Amino acid sequence: MAALCCFTPVLVVLLGAVGLSAWLGWLDYVLLPALAFFIGLTAYAVWRRQRRQTTQTDG
Repeated sequence: MAALCCFTPVLVVLLGAVGLSAWLGWLDYVLLPALAFFIGLTAYAVWRRQRRQTTQTDG
């Protein structure tokens, strides 16, 4: 997630530098779902880790 948040300003500068700044309006349609996906993926990984640790201590 940190890479996504840190890469966004770089992407804005790069798109502006190569003349594709018109695409910046559509950037939110890609980045916000990607951010939601990675938050969900992180939550799933934490849940699995907790479940695995609970299973190991029970038996």
